[in-house]
Amino acid sequence: MRIYMQIPPESDKAPRYYHLHMQEDLLEGWTLIREWGYQGAAGRVKKEHFQDREAAEAALTRARDEQIKRGYRVVFMQSATG
Repeated sequence: MRIYMQIPPESDKAPRYYHLHMQEDLLEGWTLIREWGYQGAAGRVKKEHFQDREAAEAALTRARDEQIKRGYRVVFMQSATG
């Protein structure tokens, strides 16, 4: 699952982005990757490991909801299949 969010640009600043991405690891766990910053500049990255997909999805949903409360808007969302 992947969610890309942005805050609309303010005056002469680039828009801020927040990217959430889940991926399965080789040990049958899941990693939630968060990346954020100003578009076009180096961002920050944080990775969190979870034992199962449900826990990773719950963390992704909480992170998405927190950022929406801060003014971010979902620009792109891709669901995992299977």
